[in-house]
Amino acid sequence: MKNIKSMPALFAIMIIATMFIGGCRDKIYEEVTYTANVPVYMGFKEFRSSVKTTSPRQLINPGKIYFKNNLLYINEQNKGIHIVDNADPASPNIIAFIDIPGNFDLAVRGNILFADSYVDLVALDITNPVKPVELDRLKDAFPNVLPPIENELPIAGIDFTKGVIVGWDVKEHTETVERGRRLNKQWITYDGMGVTEFASKEVNLTSMNTGISGSMARFTISNSYLYAVHNRVLKIFNIGKVPGMNAEDDIQLFRMAETIFPYNNKLFLGTTTGMLVYGLTNPSKPELISTFEHINSCDPVVVQGDLAYVTLRSGTKCEGFTNQLDVVDISSITNPTLKKSYQLFNPHGLGIDNNMLFICDGSDGLKVYDATDPMSIKANQLAHFQDIRAFDVIPVNGILMMIGADGLYQYDYSNQDNMVLLSAIPVVTDN
Repeated sequence: MKNIKSMPALFAIMIIATMFIGGCRDKIYEEVTYTANVPVYMGFKEFRSSVKTTSPRQLINPGKIYFKNNLLYINEQNKGIHIVDNADPASPNIIAFIDIPGNFDLAVRGNILFADSYVDLVALDITNPVKPVELDRLKDAFPNVLPPIENELPIAGIDFTKGVIVGWDVKEHTETVERGRRLNKQWITYDGMGVTEFASKEVNLTSMNTGISGSMARFTISNSYLYAVHNRVLKIFNIGKVPGMNAEDDIQLFRMAETIFPYNNKLFLGTTTGMLVYGLTNPSKPELISTFEHINSCDPVVVQGDLAYVTLRSGTKCEGFTNQLDVVDISSITNPTLKKSYQLFNPHGLGIDNNMLFICDGSDGLKVYDATDPMSIKANQLAHFQDIRAFDVIPVNGILMMIGADGLYQYDYSNQDNMVLLSAIPVVTDN
């Protein structure tokens, strides 16, 4: 009778075991093939010995710009940096090109140029600008950086242990997946950027001052620190000693950051959902002072006095549909408030000098306004240069340097009623 009484329990165990075994047998795997961007790798050793200076090159796909001591630095997107002798803006002369794979951003302190190179931060001695020397390299400063993609296909097969991803091959990619499960496809989107001798001693900083970047910059320097916005993070690097630069703790921003602008010991960050203001009382640990929210858009920012000027634009990366200029009152820095908005075409970078406001309005060209009265900026347009695709500007002492898809343009704006084109270095087609 004991055996008979135990039968239900035994039967239940047998049923559960059968279900478990059956469940395992029910998992069916299959190979699925689809067209994707498959990474092209460069080995770490080759990558970290690839920075070199070459003879001057023509502009092909220019990006960010930076100006210091009569030298204009122009990023060639994903390739490196052009160095332009701009002592005479009417006759600029490209004097060298620094080959820096994966470069999009730069900043200069004293006679050291800091640049991103895919995942690394590189420091170059530019005492002799035609012969820069690599001084220092902070490895993996920007982890998991991917190069631009020129199509809408997914990416596949990424393995960051194989090296730095420097490009993409479009090919068929096969994955083994459980039947019925979704493929692990991923997309990324972007907005439409001889071996040097290593020095063995600390470089002599003959000048501690920094230069001027455009409003689209992701790098800026304040005293002994370089600040960089990287996706949803504010990265902080101590560059007081080179060689010897090091990374401080990241600051999580919890939103996608795109640009950074320094003003009065503060950092103004442009993000896709608002402007963030950080104080630099403790430069190694910036503290959030305030936030100015807006709808999803890309938004570079510049500041003059008690006003911040923010351009919002639409586009694939930016997601939103707004194209406008916001004038923000920051007289109470802890509580920025919108003063007025102006509709524009597709604004990108901007700059301001003595109430002259320069706006790169995409394919609608460069627009110049008298911003003395922030409530009537659009009614006080001073100039409109059409038929150029404007990206960013740097206004300095009556000279405007403007970069765009068509090349570098420079204007004399010392007479605000009669801006004059001084020179142009056109983009050439990459054959």
